[in-house]
Amino acid sequence: MTPENPPLLQVAELRQQGRAPGVPFRVLGDYGETMLVCRLLRVLPGKRIVGEAQWRGQRVLAKLFVAGRNSRHWERERHGIEALRSAHLPTPGIVGAGRLEGGGHFLLTEFLEDSRTLAELWPGVQDLPPGSPLALEILQPAFALLGRVHAAGLLHTDLHLGNFLACKNDLFVIDGDGITYVAKGAAALARQTLDNLALLIAQLPLAWDSCLDPLVAAYESQQDRLRPGRENLLQEVERARAQRLTHFLGKTLRDCSQFAVRSTTGLFSAVVRTEREALSALLDDPDGFVAQGHRFKDGGTCTVARVEVAGRSLVLKRYNLKNFRHAMSRFWRPSRAWHSWLAAHRLAFYGISTPTPLAMLEERVGPLRRRAFLVTEFCPGENLLQHLAPDREPNQEEAAAILEFFRALFRMRISHGDMKATNLLWHAGRLVVIDLDAMVQHDSQAAFVRDWRRDRARFLRNWPESSALHRWLAANLPEA
Repeated sequence: MTPENPPLLQVAELRQQGRAPGVPFRVLGDYGETMLVCRLLRVLPGKRIVGEAQWRGQRVLAKLFVAGRNSRHWERERHGIEALRSAHLPTPGIVGAGRLEGGGHFLLTEFLEDSRTLAELWPGVQDLPPGSPLALEILQPAFALLGRVHAAGLLHTDLHLGNFLACKNDLFVIDGDGITYVAKGAAALARQTLDNLALLIAQLPLAWDSCLDPLVAAYESQQDRLRPGRENLLQEVERARAQRLTHFLGKTLRDCSQFAVRSTTGLFSAVVRTEREALSALLDDPDGFVAQGHRFKDGGTCTVARVEVAGRSLVLKRYNLKNFRHAMSRFWRPSRAWHSWLAAHRLAFYGISTPTPLAMLEERVGPLRRRAFLVTEFCPGENLLQHLAPDREPNQEEAAAILEFFRALFRMRISHGDMKATNLLWHAGRLVVIDLDAMVQHDSQAAFVRDWRRDRARFLRNWPESSALHRWLAANLPEA
């Protein structure tokens, strides 16, 4: 079928298309009207397809609801948009809605030319210091718009930067499916809006928690009833962040839009979906890449090599089995690759720098685990043993980065387990932590205190007690 004559797909066919339905394609709506979907923006396999479409000669954003029971989500989306529009809040208007032939539903909204979500704009400023003007330029309008949403008696239950759309000089809130009304009563209003504001703050890295004043001020500028107390707000942010982390870490181990996961009797693999094609050769033959790579370490339990994939430097870590006894001890436990994969994503979620985790493999015999592999980005920075001079205190940039790193770990009750200076790299003005095999985020304060003291003491032992660097670190690193 040629692009000049795109196929007409039924709802049942759309359910079977997976994550990448071929475009362009046509679907048939009410009264025999046809819409042409020409570009995909988001696909929830078997449930929902979002894309750019042509309908009645105009460009629209099309949401196709194709799940077996889809009317509830379609109605929620439509009612949410109508609630926003009734409150005169900026959101793309509905231009068409109805049934698809074969049992699905469609919702068409205005297509905003040259628009970008704040999630697309954020990477350009995320490495700037918290509170920087350029970052605030992106964030403050979103907090002000949320203030308007709450002032209208509405909540957005799926708050994240991807649901704010910047177009020219305007900001729109999108995804009507997440819009609900605030429960009646002053206490319910205060409780629900506080939780909702905390949910938006929880999308930001930890370091932003100390720079909330301009964001809260932007929120408060759009309504005069809701004044969140700082202590209560931070408590709710912690709770919202913990819930988001649990949900996110679960996604890293299941097949979804962000991760491609495959589980067979002989192999478990998880790979960042956008990296799957680029890493396919490495994932098919990791031992071959280890053999050809530059080895940093070749021990009995672990081999670490820098490998080249399409001109790109990566680190490939293979977790070996020394002997039968060692293999038996690892059979029933998640591998160290599995542990490091989750640890790296945990740190990235908190905004703590570590080489980006790209893929994880476990060789298996049924439920029994054998060797495992971890693939991450390569960080070219030099380790702190090389970078810091024992006879001087860190300069201002180094001191700020060191304290930010250790305070973030301390606040989130994370122990590293092997805090050698060679496991911390200096790169682009930040500390980058590697070797996460023994990292733990503690539920028990007593266990955290014990392991934190051990980490702190190990880090200090990298330099002589009499050195200026050791004395500065001993005086400034958090003590449990």
